[in-house]
Amino acid sequence: MTFSIEIEATDGNARTGIIKTVRGDILTPAFMPVGTAATVKAMKPESIRETGADILLGNTYHLMLRPTAERIAQLGGLHKFMNWELPILTDSGGFQVMSLSKLRKITEDGVSFQSHIDGSKHMLSPERSMEIQRLLGSNIVMAFDECTPYPATEKQTEKSMLLSMRWAKRSYDAFHNGSEHAEQNALFGIVQGGAFEKLRHHSIAALKDIDFNGYAIGGLAVGEGQGVMFEVLDYTVPVMPKDKPRYLMGVGKPDDIVGAVERGIDMFDCVLPSRSGRTGQAFTRRGTINMKNSRHIDDPRPIDSCCSCSACKSYSRAYIAHLIRSGEILGPMLMTEHNLTYYQDLMRNLRDAIAGKSLANFVKIFHKTRALGDIEELS
Repeated sequence: MTFSIEIEATDGNARTGIIKTVRGDILTPAFMPVGTAATVKAMKPESIRETGADILLGNTYHLMLRPTAERIAQLGGLHKFMNWELPILTDSGGFQVMSLSKLRKITEDGVSFQSHIDGSKHMLSPERSMEIQRLLGSNIVMAFDECTPYPATEKQTEKSMLLSMRWAKRSYDAFHNGSEHAEQNALFGIVQGGAFEKLRHHSIAALKDIDFNGYAIGGLAVGEGQGVMFEVLDYTVPVMPKDKPRYLMGVGKPDDIVGAVERGIDMFDCVLPSRSGRTGQAFTRRGTINMKNSRHIDDPRPIDSCCSCSACKSYSRAYIAHLIRSGEILGPMLMTEHNLTYYQDLMRNLRDAIAGKSLANFVKIFHKTRALGDIEELS
């Protein structure tokens, strides 16, 4: 096994580490840009690396439908296909099957569904999910699970969680079934259980018995609110293995990430920075700003004077606002680059604060600065 995590420093429950893979090291806490269809929208892979990203996320569901995992494998695997040589994590496809497919049927075997692209029928099971992720050449493979909706009753949540645990064991067996891919890469189990402490602990115990390379927390960032999310993390993370990576799936906003790092999370992914960039929203140290607002059209300042991305070094708010309001392609490109740089800068600053035993002070300044707002900076 060439996959491992080395914990470098701790500060309270927060920690820094290095996840070692055959494709390179991942510094944690880490944020993974989302490359759903083998691309982070509006970004070249080499530009993503320049933001500081060590790893990307790909999507099993979308890639199995188009261009197909088999075609990607024939062309040399996902890394070569998209010109990204560093680690790739692929999700299992379970969430997208639940959220995108209009016609689906869940059974013990898996999920049968119709493609959102052409209506063709497909079956996604733990075994098929592992096969797809092997064909893609993923370095971190996610077990197939059912993402429990929110809100759900305790009975509904328990039924869903237990199904995911049975699928987790089948995912593990399929992943390790004589495959060289399994010897070089990693499989993560996914903790489910909604907002119920007893079910979360049951899920962790079941996954620990199987013994995964890492553990993700699923079923959050689905509408429960930050308070509930942090409450779930407070009673979930302490029970998770300390010597394995902890990954909070689908999170999130900058203050979500900061709060989760305080609670001991190592890895994150979210479409928010790239999606927001395409719609004109920029993340800055003083909060979010909407570049469609008319107040920016005469503003010679950069989006964020503390940012080193090319958008902030070379272009004014006035110009970027013009691009966004005119529907020019360069606008989303510059905005996405800025947002992804902001997220990677945030992760680096969190790592530095933890290493320096100064996380509490960093968090205090982080919230205080964001509360100032962007307009005050004009005065």
